[in-house]
Amino acid sequence: MERLRHELESIRNKGLYRRLRRMESAASTRVIVDGREMLMCASNNYLGLADDHRLIEAAIEAIRKYGTGSSGSRLTTGNTALHEQLEERIARFKGTEAAIVFNTGYMANVAAMTALATAGDVIFSDEWNHASLIDGCRLSKADVVIYRHADLKDLEEKLMRYRSGKRNLIVTDGVFSMDGDIANLPGIVELAERYGAWVMVDDAHATGVLGRRGAGTVEHFDLHGRVHIQMGTLSKAVGAEGGYIAGTHELIEYLRNCARPFIFSTALSPGVIGTALTAIDLIENEPERRARLSLISKRVREELIEMGFRVMSGETPILPILIGEAERAVEFSHHLEEQGVFAPAIRPPSVPQGTSRIRLTLMATHTDEDVRDILGAFARIGQKMGVIR
Repeated sequence: MERLRHELESIRNKGLYRRLRRMESAASTRVIVDGREMLMCASNNYLGLADDHRLIEAAIEAIRKYGTGSSGSRLTTGNTALHEQLEERIARFKGTEAAIVFNTGYMANVAAMTALATAGDVIFSDEWNHASLIDGCRLSKADVVIYRHADLKDLEEKLMRYRSGKRNLIVTDGVFSMDGDIANLPGIVELAERYGAWVMVDDAHATGVLGRRGAGTVEHFDLHGRVHIQMGTLSKAVGAEGGYIAGTHELIEYLRNCARPFIFSTALSPGVIGTALTAIDLIENEPERRARLSLISKRVREELIEMGFRVMSGETPILPILIGEAERAVEFSHHLEEQGVFAPAIRPPSVPQGTSRIRLTLMATHTDEDVRDILGAFARIGQKMGVIR
């Protein structure tokens, strides 16, 4: 315990200590955090669906029919008609033959990579991939080759040098969660086809946000049928909970039989499944939500840059405002809270040293008044701290 105390003290001294914040209201644009109302600017609830009355009603109806818990794993007693309907709905949404649902996006990534990659295989992974992909690489029995972020030249050189005579798998985020940039999926697919590799894309932050129907990066780039494994979550823009893998019938059957996180986990509760089913319908049928999200994201990004902030370029609702050192980013976040804006600092190990930031995320349900309040708070604090002049 003494060793743990010393390590915790070191974490505090570096400005990297983390604590839980208590949410006392539904996930909306205005939330109660630790007893105080604030404007939420850090949520992954991109389309504002998490507290939509239609999703709430769908959850209640599912609970009335199937109860609160699933009672077992999908392969024993936990498989309901709702679970099967959701998997069929996800497959249609993603343009694939089939899909399989997991309890979290993290589990979906770990499940796919540990089931599909074995000794003698090689995984080529973007250096800025999400932690769940990194852990999936580590837990698999494959050799892992890291390529420089979004660097297709480096990826090709490593494909030529390290590719296996067995299976080669390129894994990438579709939208990178800390920088908000979109992977060059067309370039990755071209290299995969040239060098005989599979492609797996983590579309957690793209599902519901990108694409004509909100189906993610494959739809965004019109790559249907050319990406072997599509992963996503139901807990961000979808406003529910869980994760999924979409692909061919053979792929999904294989995961159903070989993916340990699927086999040995209790199934998601019926209320969650009913919520996700309704949400996917709304995502497809209400494109104005994506249009609104794109509009305000573009406005806030442009106005912050005009003020003098270092905002990373992009076209997603993830706006990273670079501050620098961890302590300074934490201070900026505290000042935001004083102004009634909730946007915690993002620090190492989530991002590289010296690039601590405010990861501002917007929702389609933010009003024009909300946007003015956000921009006003950033302007005042930026001048006060000397971040802008």
